[in-house]
Amino acid sequence: MIIALDGPAASGKGTLAKRLAKHFGFAHLDTGKLYRAVGLAVLRAGEDPEDADAAERAATALTPSGLDNPALAGDDAAVAASKVAAIPAVRDALLSFQRRFAESPPDEAAGAVIDGRDIGTVVCPGAPAKLFVTASLEIRAERRHKELLGRGETSIYARVLQDLTERDERDSNRAVSPLLAADDAKVLDTSTLDPDAAFAAALAYVEKRLKDASNR
Repeated sequence: MIIALDGPAASGKGTLAKRLAKHFGFAHLDTGKLYRAVGLAVLRAGEDPEDADAAERAATALTPSGLDNPALAGDDAAVAASKVAAIPAVRDALLSFQRRFAESPPDEAAGAVIDGRDIGTVVCPGAPAKLFVTASLEIRAERRHKELLGRGETSIYARVLQDLTERDERDSNRAVSPLLAADDAKVLDTSTLDPDAAFAAALAYVEKRLKDASNR
């Protein structure tokens, strides 16, 4: 069983994905960590993230356990991620990684919950349950602003708003795998929902979809 969650940054899809995975006992994959993990692996090997061969080797060798490193949240990983993400061979290797995770979840889990930007449209188009989680730009910026402050980081709301605006533009208009809802995905707008209400709405939808899939 595969649950695919897509949506823009700070929409709440990551939190929702974790709660759904815990509820069903499924494995969870935050695909946003993949490029950071590859970039960090290249750096720790003493190589250049812009070196296509080095980046491809790191992407091919990536395992789920490599996504648990706290260092992935650091600036070094973020900068390296932007470099390895531009390498086609890395993107191909990580697409294969995501599909293997979905088809054979770690720890013999009965299913997988995967969140990202193109899970329902590209990575797992056949997933029985697809959610496109969104919220207004202003609400998402406020959430991200509070999240950063809560982690003790410096944050200016206007700057966060601008960053998300630019990211939405890039994600929605990129030539490869643009951010969009799959035709058969449920669009869940969390603008006026707290985490519990968003989870309840998502759970009702997912349970019905998984029940329908198991009865086929």
